[in-house]
Amino acid sequence: MLLLNLKTLFITATAITMTVSCATNPKQKTANTNPNASIKGVIDYSKANVMKYANTITLDELREQLYFYASDDMEGRDTGSPGQKKAVEYLKGLYLEMGVPGGAGDGTYFQTVPGSYFKKPKLSSENVLAFIKGRELPDEVLVLSAHLDHVGMENGEIFNGADDDGSGTIALIEIAEAFKKAADEGYGPKRSILFLHVTAEEIGLQGSRFYSENPVYPLANTIANLNIDMIGRIDPKREKKSDYVYLIGSDMLSQDLHDVSETANKKYMNLDLDYKYNGKDDPNRFYYRSDHYNFAKNDVPVIFYFNGTHEDYHRPTDTADKIVYELYQKRTKLIFLTAWELANAGKRPSLKM
Repeated sequence: MLLLNLKTLFITATAITMTVSCATNPKQKTANTNPNASIKGVIDYSKANVMKYANTITLDELREQLYFYASDDMEGRDTGSPGQKKAVEYLKGLYLEMGVPGGAGDGTYFQTVPGSYFKKPKLSSENVLAFIKGRELPDEVLVLSAHLDHVGMENGEIFNGADDDGSGTIALIEIAEAFKKAADEGYGPKRSILFLHVTAEEIGLQGSRFYSENPVYPLANTIANLNIDMIGRIDPKREKKSDYVYLIGSDMLSQDLHDVSETANKKYMNLDLDYKYNGKDDPNRFYYRSDHYNFAKNDVPVIFYFNGTHEDYHRPTDTADKIVYELYQKRTKLIFLTAWELANAGKRPSLKM
């Protein structure tokens, strides 16, 4: 798996204009001939070594990329700030290096969110979109999301946001790279996959609200949203500190989505899927507090992956050295494998009647 020179890549990425398309990227890979496809182009996914691709999600890359993304150089990634602008250029550079095309239209990566969404007309920010087109059902889209922003600086202290949501952001990058490797080896996903890094989550889910109100791909064709917001730590309130992850929303709109999620976990990872916060009446209201909600309220089935809060939540001490990397890696693999099952399933998840 590609191990990037991150600082060199970041400097290169910031010099690239928004109008560059993947078609002009010298590292862009051309489509491979699929030895497992029939004349009609149908892939036999049962022949794919799925764990081979999951295992490209390595501890070294998760650690190296998160340390950089949650470094002081990003100045806490406050919406519209210079640090947030550095962050989106960094993400764009990673996708260019991987050869994953932009998903915002015409090969570009940025969806500009206007200042009207922030109650500050002069402020603008951007979502970052990357896209792998489906082989058989390209108009059906699975959205994987994570918010790229954090809360910036206060009194000279930088809030690095390693867990919130550096962990989700970098997980999305690693999942995209695993899907790209599979595609390069002839196992491109049956359905399309949108990797959506949204801005302005910390100021009211505004980046995902803008996308849901201005979708690049119709919400009616969006089969599900897997949203990743804080998956690198352990909740100190959890009595049994096993290999767990909290899941929220999986069964609220679609029993099919919940069943696929459960089956993927039992088949591949066997983590403890904890539904403690999975309720609209949960007093923490986590179902309403991250970007999946802007999909759920538009009848798109969702899963929110979450490790719970901890003593460093929204504090300057949320730093990369406190991430539990082995568990972070397992959770990231689980999300990739769940996405794999959804993207390649015989049918999309149906909504509850």
